[in-house]
Amino acid sequence: MTLSKRLFFMLIGAVAAGLALLAYRIEPTVIERVDLRLKDARFIARGTASPDPRVVVVAIDPKSIKEIGRWPWPRTVVSELVSGIKSYGAVVAGLDIIFSEPDNTCAGIENDRLLGRTIFEAGNVIAGYFFRTEAQPVDERSFEHIIARRIDPVVAEGVTSTPIDEFKGIDLNVAEIGQGALDHGFFTVNADQDGIYRRAILLSMYGGDIYGSLALKTLAGYRGQPVTLSIDRHGVSELKVGDQPLPVDAAGKLRLNYYGGTATFRTLPAVDIIKKRLPPGTLNNALVLVGATEIGIFDVRATPFDPTLPGVEIHATVASNILQNSFLKYNSDTRAIEQAAIVILPVLLGVLLGFAPGTLVGLLALVLTSGGFIGFNYLTFASYLHDLTLAYPLLGIGIAYLGGESYRNLVVERKGKQLKKAFSSYVSPDLVKQIEKNPDKLVLGGEQRELSILFSDIRGFTTVSESLTPPELVTLLNEYLTPMTRIVLEEGGTLDKFIGDAVMALFNAPLDVPDHAERSCTAAVRMLGELERLNAGFAERGMHTIDIGIGINTGPAVVGNMGADIRFDYTAIGDSVNLASRLEGLNKYYGSHILVSEDTYRQVAPGRFTFREVDRVRVKGKLHPVVMFELMTRNQEILPRFLEALDIYRSMEFERAQVVFELLVAEYNDGPSRLYVGRCIEYRTDPPPAGWDGVYVAKSK
Repeated sequence: MTLSKRLFFMLIGAVAAGLALLAYRIEPTVIERVDLRLKDARFIARGTASPDPRVVVVAIDPKSIKEIGRWPWPRTVVSELVSGIKSYGAVVAGLDIIFSEPDNTCAGIENDRLLGRTIFEAGNVIAGYFFRTEAQPVDERSFEHIIARRIDPVVAEGVTSTPIDEFKGIDLNVAEIGQGALDHGFFTVNADQDGIYRRAILLSMYGGDIYGSLALKTLAGYRGQPVTLSIDRHGVSELKVGDQPLPVDAAGKLRLNYYGGTATFRTLPAVDIIKKRLPPGTLNNALVLVGATEIGIFDVRATPFDPTLPGVEIHATVASNILQNSFLKYNSDTRAIEQAAIVILPVLLGVLLGFAPGTLVGLLALVLTSGGFIGFNYLTFASYLHDLTLAYPLLGIGIAYLGGESYRNLVVERKGKQLKKAFSSYVSPDLVKQIEKNPDKLVLGGEQRELSILFSDIRGFTTVSESLTPPELVTLLNEYLTPMTRIVLEEGGTLDKFIGDAVMALFNAPLDVPDHAERSCTAAVRMLGELERLNAGFAERGMHTIDIGIGINTGPAVVGNMGADIRFDYTAIGDSVNLASRLEGLNKYYGSHILVSEDTYRQVAPGRFTFREVDRVRVKGKLHPVVMFELMTRNQEILPRFLEALDIYRSMEFERAQVVFELLVAEYNDGPSRLYVGRCIEYRTDPPPAGWDGVYVAKSK
């Protein structure tokens, strides 16, 4: 592919990056929802994690409901629960429950006062309350306890508004109960646009004042440290519990690092505390959150791990995240990484598509690019809790891929005639017609397939060329190569290249040739027959006659366009190609004309040609022996005697074998027999080791 086309692919990647970056700025609802779900998948892939063991959930669970009765319980029972939590050693207890109506039993206000005294005497209770979007009347006696616990921020000069959520209504505990609490915190939570709870609201506004959440106030009470807040023109600039900063956004919301589904936290049934069934000190040094886990009470929330997570466990997650300092990180650094990924990855894919030779490799580039980013995204999440976007970089990658492949297909379609013309020079007309009719069958970008590879070479060509003038040499080569090429094409082969006087041909590429092994052998036999006709003509004209050797191997090889952009060269590479070349060269060693590998021999129909096994050689660079067969075109009658002598030779009866081989040399001037005469003489002097398998170890390639 030319440089200009590669630059165009890069331009496509750059445009895709620009579009993805624009979407990142606009945050379309559809893409945001996809992004949120992809982030949820990271939690599932990571699996559950261990929360801080100091955070304990005291649950109003099915067991407690069954033993005590349906919720809400009498205030006397709740008083026993509050005092029990204190007696078991809890440092602080946050109540994810609200007592917004006076006790309706005959004891009435006395029960409310009893619970209020119990809360006051415990001295560790953070009472919960709830914000509403709609306005409603407020009990001033109850509200005075809340407003006294508001958070007074440090506000930068000139700030007149803040993105912190503001509510119009509030549900409060009755004054008799709420007045004894150590602190108050709201337990309002809001879901994302798809109904999943992924962020906790730590700050809210009501009546122009700012208030802290139940989890935030419970954590502050647990540590005995104040909550401090700073606000600038963008919103919340800093939120701390004591000296610990919390990574909230401008609206005071915290991204939750969930630990798992229901009951991931240490959970104790409320009834076991009320009835004193637990060992003393069970809650020593504990931060307790009290809430309902009984689904019938309907305090459940959908989270990435669990569609019915009890709401109290969201507050527990906040407290544990703060205690462990285990926050999802989303700040200027993560935003920089996100934007870099959105810009770089589509451009990178564009570059890769520019170098990809075809659609399959382009698809692989897509998989590697997107898969690499997904892997990086997950690792940074699992190891460092970076909350990086997934959807927007993948959007850019997808646009770059679709744009790049569309461009590739348009170019390929436009270049169809040039493709036909290029292939016409080295494949048969029948194959060109198949390419033109079914271009999808053609893989130019590179593929591995089984081939039969044929090499032929003129013996002693250097000597011949030295005795000829340049015009005579060109004439000789043209008269030789032209009919040899025609034979290859007529047998369905592809002329790969001329290497000086050598010919390399492929069978079964670029399109399928089912009987490629047999076709290659037929071509070899025809080439020898044509050589006899050529030599007769050369002799009549007083020219040099020539001899050739042919090697054929069948096996897997990588075929496709290889070389430089300015040179269209369809070829094959691989070990199978190398072996075919070596077989051609070994003809000089064995005194043969056509040598084929065992793989080729086995794929030819029995009786189609006459083969004889000539040797088993362990060549340099090969662990397993190569079995070679000669495709015989003459003196076929010597085959039984040669095979008999070969068996005797492999039985290590070298003297007997030598006698037979010498007779074959004398009668037929047989090249392989002449080679074995020398081997027998060598082994009679220096025999092979006991257990010899008949394999000859070649000392060179």
